[in-house]
Amino acid sequence: MRHLKVFDWNGANYCGSEHRRELRWYLTRKGRVMNLQYLPKELQIGIDIGSVNHSVAIGDGYGNPIQQFEIEHNTKGFNKLISIIDKEAKERDAIVHVAMEGYNGWARPLDSILLEKGYKLYNVNNVKLARFKEIFPAPQKSDRFDAQKILELFSLQKHLPVAKKVLQEIMPFSNDNVKLKKLTRRRRQLVDEKVAISNRFSTDLQAVCPELRAITNNIDSLRFLRFFTLKEDIRELVKVTKTKILKINRLGEHYYNIIHQWQKEATFASETELIASMLYEDATRILELKNRIKQLENEVRSLIPNSTIARVIDTIPGFSTVTAGELAGEIGNIERFKSEASLALYIGMTNLNNDSGKKTGTKRNFSTNRHAKMAMTTAIMKHTQHVEQSKKYLEKKISEGKKYQQAIRSIGRHLVRVIWSMIQNDRAYEVR
Repeated sequence: MRHLKVFDWNGANYCGSEHRRELRWYLTRKGRVMNLQYLPKELQIGIDIGSVNHSVAIGDGYGNPIQQFEIEHNTKGFNKLISIIDKEAKERDAIVHVAMEGYNGWARPLDSILLEKGYKLYNVNNVKLARFKEIFPAPQKSDRFDAQKILELFSLQKHLPVAKKVLQEIMPFSNDNVKLKKLTRRRRQLVDEKVAISNRFSTDLQAVCPELRAITNNIDSLRFLRFFTLKEDIRELVKVTKTKILKINRLGEHYYNIIHQWQKEATFASETELIASMLYEDATRILELKNRIKQLENEVRSLIPNSTIARVIDTIPGFSTVTAGELAGEIGNIERFKSEASLALYIGMTNLNNDSGKKTGTKRNFSTNRHAKMAMTTAIMKHTQHVEQSKKYLEKKISEGKKYQQAIRSIGRHLVRVIWSMIQNDRAYEVR
């Protein structure tokens, strides 16, 4: 190879024969060197996440393995990994790139530790990794070989554009969006728990005293639950005085008269003695959940002004404060997405193209964020009740033969374009 004298951007001398792997050059048809650029070295790490131990493979950035080992899922194991990475990176003066399965799942808190260290972190798309392993199978199936396959993907993504989609770089979220994600997911879990307990409470109450169940249309009603929890035994509720009942917040004379009428005619099934304590526990738990959910909603509301994504989404009619916080928390950083089409796929407002020959159609996208999709779908249903143009578009799609959910996603696809533009320009929603 002819000796080439090249310079990096800081003016340091490098020898082309020694650093030929680190040079990218563009040649004319005559073979004359047009441009030389020094490329920084990379230290690539592939981590296969397990429930107890994690398998780690380290490569030099050119597909050559350096070492492979296992770490435990504890502080001792994390410190071992960090010390090895720092040592290898220092010796090679390299930038650290880490790809791992289970980001924000089984990998916690290792993923956050790696981000805090300033390493570039990539999430491995499990579905696409499985397809890759089917095409290029390993001699055997083990965590060790899975880590090696992740390392191979690093090398492939430089030469095979499709491989880039398997490794998705994790963009750092703002602290406010991280908080919104934690708070809204916690709220969603508590809402699901409340619904499950409310259904059980309603069924049991219907079985032992259907007349009491009939005095309220909403089993989650605060005034009903506060009345119900005045006594631990449901049968004692017939003895509660008018003075005590009227002390309940937002319970007036009209509702007292309904309760008093029930007290005079109350009857209970034979199994009441067995179920009475269970009914009291469920009613008490529902009240606790409602109070906690309200506290979480207030915390989300206080964070909305600090997040650009949440602030602009909150201006869309039908999109509640909680929905805005939920979407902002799940999207996190709009720079993660190359276009509004990528954002639409992520929040489940479009499917993947599945055309083949004369057949046209779509297929389900398994990379959809289910939390964002649920929040977006619920918000669109309310949005169509507030915006006349969206309501007419929904009716038009249904008249064309679309199912309700398909029509909702169609509106969602248009709204994603609007949201994308709103976030990019930090602009509020306008109804024209």
